[in-house]
Amino acid sequence: MRELLKKFENKQPEIIFEWSDSESEAEGWLVINSLRGGAAGGGTRMKKGLEKNDVIQLAKTTEVKYTFSGPPIGGAKAGINFDPEDPRKNEVLKRWFKAVIPLLKYYYGTVGDLNVEERLELIPITEEYGLWHPQEGVVNGYYKAAEPQKIRKIGQLRLGLSKILENTNYFPVGQVKYTAGDIITGFGLATSIKHFYRIWGGKLEGKRAIIQGWGKVGASAAYFLANEGVKVVGIISLEGAIINKEGLNPEEVRQLFLNKNNNQLISESLINFEEGNQKIWDLPADIFVPAARSRLVSKDQLTRMMSGGLELISSGANFPFAEKDTFLGPIGMTADENLSLIPDFISNMGIARLTAYLMTDKVLLTDEGMFEDVDKSIFNALKKVHSENPHKKQLAQTTLEIALNQLL
Repeated sequence: MRELLKKFENKQPEIIFEWSDSESEAEGWLVINSLRGGAAGGGTRMKKGLEKNDVIQLAKTTEVKYTFSGPPIGGAKAGINFDPEDPRKNEVLKRWFKAVIPLLKYYYGTVGDLNVEERLELIPITEEYGLWHPQEGVVNGYYKAAEPQKIRKIGQLRLGLSKILENTNYFPVGQVKYTAGDIITGFGLATSIKHFYRIWGGKLEGKRAIIQGWGKVGASAAYFLANEGVKVVGIISLEGAIINKEGLNPEEVRQLFLNKNNNQLISESLINFEEGNQKIWDLPADIFVPAARSRLVSKDQLTRMMSGGLELISSGANFPFAEKDTFLGPIGMTADENLSLIPDFISNMGIARLTAYLMTDKVLLTDEGMFEDVDKSIFNALKKVHSENPHKKQLAQTTLEIALNQLL
């Protein structure tokens, strides 16, 4: 596996598109690791301090993800180095998308990612430049769809990704309305944990979980886990932390989800970040869900959680560990060798699988159709890993080997 991984990591991406904004300090990169199947896909993100190498690593990770989520296309990622809080953000995005529209038209498909909202920013801007949908490049490049099929596939994408959820099994009921794209990545993350215990054995109900990050992914995952009987004993976000050794009940988790403001954790029980960061890693817990930004989890934090009985990590973040490696560095290897680690290219495949599903020929444009397809896809991916490795350790290495054997 190490030889395969080194070969994959060292292989130069097929396309690196570099951009410097003419009216601000913004710079950006679109990295297409390969045009496998005639197309590539991956999200568009904005972050201050983002570097080209970060985008290259993310494109490679996305390519691995597509081996499990489908369709069998190349991995890509678009990244803009710019402060997303800057009032010039929208104008920067407009100039970026004007530059990359030709690629989006013919062989690259994208979705919203970190600090880029699909419904509010990505779709309206790309429509201004004549794009039918941000996945149009995949429809053209991979499916090579004739005009009637192209219209149908893009129609399915537009309807499915913007559909307001109605089945209350898939979202917390409150004042806000949600689409599948708002919820489905966190749903998939929780689903990966549920299916891990179903396949490898063990009872999910009563397990204790720590959640890192309270954005769409972390909050959704916590909501679905709590509904499965998991005790959420700790949540940590930039605003602070909540620690409850007895575990928050489903209604308390639902309220925290509904009360969040711009992905901020809001609660009367909130303690400051410094105190929370000192205490939370020593909580006895079975499950850890890193769903904040990349490269946060230190070796010390991992070691302390392992001392508290940690048995499973399911990654919501790309590159959750504080290391520079593209896939498994020293901290990730420590986790994979000593407990069960479900890598992000299975656990957070939700939105990638949803877009793949919406481009197929047999689509049910219902809440049940979309969510059940993601559930089934994650189950099948984990079953494939289990068939190669029925043990509970080295799961991430096994997953990588399965993917790399397809890609190389």
